[in-house]
Amino acid sequence: MKHVHFTQKLNKLKAGSAAALLAILSLSACQDHKVPLPGQTTVQPTGPAPAYAPDINPQMLAVVEELGRLSPVPIVQLTAQEARTKPFVKDAVNSLLDKYKIAPPKANVAISQRTIPGYNGAPIRVVIYTPAGAASSAPVIVYMHGGGWVIANPELYEASTIALAQNTGAVVVSVDYRLAPEFKFPTAHEDSYAAYKWVKENASLIGGNSNKVAIAGESAGGNMAVAVSMMARDRGLAMPIHILSVYPVANNDLNTPSYIKYANAMPLNRPLIEWFVEKYFRTMADGDHPYISLVDVADLRGLPPTTIIGAEIDPLQSEGMQLRDKLTSQGVSVAYQLFPGVTHEFFTTYPVVRGAQDAHELAAVRLRDAFK
Repeated sequence: MKHVHFTQKLNKLKAGSAAALLAILSLSACQDHKVPLPGQTTVQPTGPAPAYAPDINPQMLAVVEELGRLSPVPIVQLTAQEARTKPFVKDAVNSLLDKYKIAPPKANVAISQRTIPGYNGAPIRVVIYTPAGAASSAPVIVYMHGGGWVIANPELYEASTIALAQNTGAVVVSVDYRLAPEFKFPTAHEDSYAAYKWVKENASLIGGNSNKVAIAGESAGGNMAVAVSMMARDRGLAMPIHILSVYPVANNDLNTPSYIKYANAMPLNRPLIEWFVEKYFRTMADGDHPYISLVDVADLRGLPPTTIIGAEIDPLQSEGMQLRDKLTSQGVSVAYQLFPGVTHEFFTTYPVVRGAQDAHELAAVRLRDAFK
């Protein structure tokens, strides 16, 4: 297979992988657990759908528009330090809730913090989300946020982590891994592995069960959920019982069909991916590392059952499908679902976007089944 680095120009379309989707799972079991939704139908975009996504969900488009209004300067024109101060998807959702006077969903989840040893013993922060009524030895989900290894933090992804805790009854440990360019590859991956190892060895300190630890992440975090599982396997540490990987970075190739179709999508697009990897990679050769290029060079054999959630309007759509196919070919049990009409980052938008709630229901069903 011809391999193309993130920074090279598009020159040849690589054939896409099979796109057969799993049948939608029955989600009725979630109804007593899920975070309630406000009425999203009142949230509407102000402009037309973009040409590259004529069927975008109206509420998803409203979020994208609001993010553009709050943060009009493209991230690629900023330094990493500047970008970290700008509004994020969470801010756009909250702004819409305020605008339409919609009460945000409420969840009875306690939030605490700890400092634990990261890569090479350096201290890193984890944020712990414990649902009310959690068992004294509850399941645990180790979660890695998105942001291209360069921006964001656990607080910006709290919509996801609170919902995961509430919907599964698990203690969620969100890893505040160190960011690039201050800390280059593989620091974020190794910090995330260190956090997973700490949880496996200290789950009782946070009311968790070390035998029921799953791993989850979005985007760059979705990549690391798989990579950390590989690291555990290769380093002799018990692997997680389940992987939840939401629109993961999984390849080092700009010639996939979705990279071409959604090269200018929002909030994630090709220039932004290039901005991220230029800051995280030490050299472009890091893109060929098994922890990055999961579908090309990684050995995925023996990994635990995996759930992959994809967004239609996303440059990473194709590689999520490729990861599904690679896992399946190597004997790993995989459930994959592509959610139509939504963009990258939709998983955190459930207060206003219907598809995000459906994705959380799917994730909760799969995780609760794994914890049984």
